[in-house]
Amino acid sequence: MSHRPISAAPHLRRLFELLAAGAPAEELGAVAAEARRAGVDARDLAEVEGATEAALRVRNTLRQHRRRETELTALFDTAGDLAALRDLDAVLRSIVRRARMLLGTDTAYLTLADEEAGDTYMRVTDGSVSELFQNLRLQLGEGLGGLVAQTARPYASPDYRTDGRFLHTGSIDAGVLDEGLVAILGVPLLLGSGSGGQVIGALFAADRTPRTFAPEEVALLCSLADHAAIAIDTARTMADARLALAELAEANAVIREHSAAMQRAAESHDRLTDLVLRGGDVSDVAAAVAGLLKGEVAVHDGSGWPLTATGGHGGGFTDGTQHPAGAEGMTGAEGAAGAEKAAALVAAAESSRATAHAVFRDGRWVCAVLAGQELLGCLVLYGRPELDDPDRRLFERSSVVTSLLLLLRRSVAETENRVRGDLITDLLTAPDRDPAGLVARGRRLGIDLDRPHFLLVARTGDAARERLADAAVRYLFGCGGVSAVHEGAAVLLLPCDGTGPGTAARAAAGQLGRLAGVPVTVAGAGPAAGPRAIADAHAEGVRCLRAMHVLGRDGGGACAAELGFVGVLLGDDHDVDGFVAATLGPLLEYDAQRGTQLVRTLRAYFGCGGSLTRAKEELHVHVNTVVQRLDRIHALLGPGWNTPEQTLELQLALRLHLLSGG
Repeated sequence: MSHRPISAAPHLRRLFELLAAGAPAEELGAVAAEARRAGVDARDLAEVEGATEAALRVRNTLRQHRRRETELTALFDTAGDLAALRDLDAVLRSIVRRARMLLGTDTAYLTLADEEAGDTYMRVTDGSVSELFQNLRLQLGEGLGGLVAQTARPYASPDYRTDGRFLHTGSIDAGVLDEGLVAILGVPLLLGSGSGGQVIGALFAADRTPRTFAPEEVALLCSLADHAAIAIDTARTMADARLALAELAEANAVIREHSAAMQRAAESHDRLTDLVLRGGDVSDVAAAVAGLLKGEVAVHDGSGWPLTATGGHGGGFTDGTQHPAGAEGMTGAEGAAGAEKAAALVAAAESSRATAHAVFRDGRWVCAVLAGQELLGCLVLYGRPELDDPDRRLFERSSVVTSLLLLLRRSVAETENRVRGDLITDLLTAPDRDPAGLVARGRRLGIDLDRPHFLLVARTGDAARERLADAAVRYLFGCGGVSAVHEGAAVLLLPCDGTGPGTAARAAAGQLGRLAGVPVTVAGAGPAAGPRAIADAHAEGVRCLRAMHVLGRDGGGACAAELGFVGVLLGDDHDVDGFVAATLGPLLEYDAQRGTQLVRTLRAYFGCGGSLTRAKEELHVHVNTVVQRLDRIHALLGPGWNTPEQTLELQLALRLHLLSGG
C-alpha cells in the first residue's frame, strides 16, 4: 500500500498568515514542529524550517521598523511641540512622558542646572511617587546625574545601588531608595556641539527593577534630550526677545514722552518768551503757567506775601489774607495768621533754593524765584499734588521767567520811585510854593495827591538806613504807593482803603522789619489829601515817632490818636471828644444806660487822693456803695485802670469831660 507524501505547502501558508498577523516568535517557531509531527519528508521539512527562520528574521525587521516608526513619530510630535512652543513646562512634560513611554520605564525625569547655586535640580518628573526624590538637588560629580552633567556624556546603570562608578551621597541615595529606583539611564541636555557645548541639564529614564539599556534606547533618549535642550534654548531666546521687545517698547514710550515733553517745553518757552517780549506782567505769567499746568498759580514776594494769583487763590492765601500794604483792616489774629503763612512759604522757598528744584510743601508746589542768590520771591502751584518730571521742569523754568519780570519790574519801580521821591521831597519841604504844580507832577507820575493818603514815617538805626530805604521800595512794590528818604527817615505815601493810619503803621512796622532785618518803628498819620495836608500829616507823624521813642515803643507802629493824652497833645486836630470817648467810653455808656454815677464816683475818688472815707462823704453815700462802684469800674475798665499811666489818662479824660460840660 503506497502513501501519498505530506505537502509542506499548508505549513508555509501558515507561516505567512502568522507573519501577517504579527504573531509572536513562539507561534512562528511552532510551525516547523507541526510539520515534523505531520510527517513532512525531510526535504520539504528543511524548506519549512528555512522558511521559519526567514519569517522570524522578517518579524524582527518589521518590529524594528515599527519601533523606529514609533520613535520617529514621537520625535516628530516633539518637534511639532517645539514649533508651536507656548509653554516651556508643557513641552518638557511632554518630552519626559514620551521618554518614559518609548523606553517602557517606570519613571522619567529631567533636571536643569542652577547657575547661581552651582548644582542641578528636578524640573519635571513623570511616574515619580516620592516627594523626597522630586526635591533632590545634585552637585556636579555627585551620583549618576551629577556625572552626566559634569562629563556631558550619557551613563547607564543596570543597578544604581550597587554601581561603584558614581559618587554616592546620603541625600541622593535616600531619594533613589525612597523612589525605589534600580536601573537608571541619564543623558545630557547639550546646547552647541563639540568641546564648546554647554550642559544645561540631563534627561533620565529609570526602572524599579534591574535592566540593561540597549544602545538604541540610549540613542533615543539622547534625541529626546536634544529636543528638550532646543525647547529650553528656544524658550530662553523667546524670553530674551520678549524682554528686549518690552525694553524697546518702554524706550520708545520714553522717547515719545520725552519728545512730547520737549515739544511742550518749546511751546511753553515760546509762549512765556512772547509774554516777556510783549511787556507782560507777573500776573500774565501766573495765568499762563496755570493754563499750562492745569492748576492755580500764585506769585509771592521775598517775604512770602502775595503779589498776584489765579483762580481761587486771589489773595495769595486760601483764607484771603492780603499783602499788608493793602490789608490794613486785618485784625491782629488775621495779621498773625498771614505772617505765619508767609513765613511758611519763605521756608519752602529757601528749601527750593537749597535743592535747586521745586519742593512740595503743605499740599502745594513751591519754586524759588532767584536773581543770583537773592530770593526775589516764589512761584506757588495749587491743585496738582502729582507733578511729573516734564511738568516739574516747566514749573521750574517758569520761575526763571518770573525772576526776569520781577527784576525788570523792580528796576522800573526803583527808577520811578527815585523820580517820585523827588516829588515827595518837594511836597514835604515846600508844599505851599506851587500846590497846583505839585498835584500836576504827581498825576504825571501816577500819584493822585488829591486822593486821601496815609503817610507813614519809618525809622531804624543809622547802620540800617539804606536797608530800610530798599525795604520800603520792596514793601510798596505793586500796591500803588511811593517812598522817599527825608531827614533820615523813610516816608511812605499809601492810598487809603478806609481803615486807620495806626493799622497801616503796625502792618508796615512788622513787614519792614522782616525785609530790613532790623526792628523798624513806624508812625502813621492821615488820611490827608492835597500838598498842605500831606505835609502836615508828615509833621504829625514825625512828632508821633519821637513820642513813641520816648514812650519806649520802638519797633512797633501807631498813630497819634492811639497814644492817649500824648496823642491829643501831639495831634493837629486835637480830638478831645475822641480821647474822652476812648478813655471813659465804657463808664459813660454804663451810666447812660442804667442811670448810675460811675464817672462822678471815679472823679470823687481821684479828687480825694484815693481815700474811700473822704469819697463817700463827698458823694453822700455809704462807704460800701463806693466800694461796689469801684468794683464795677474795675470790671468795665480792666485790671490796669489804677496803674500810674492809666490813672493819668483817666484823670485827664475826666477833666476834659468836665470842661466840655459832661
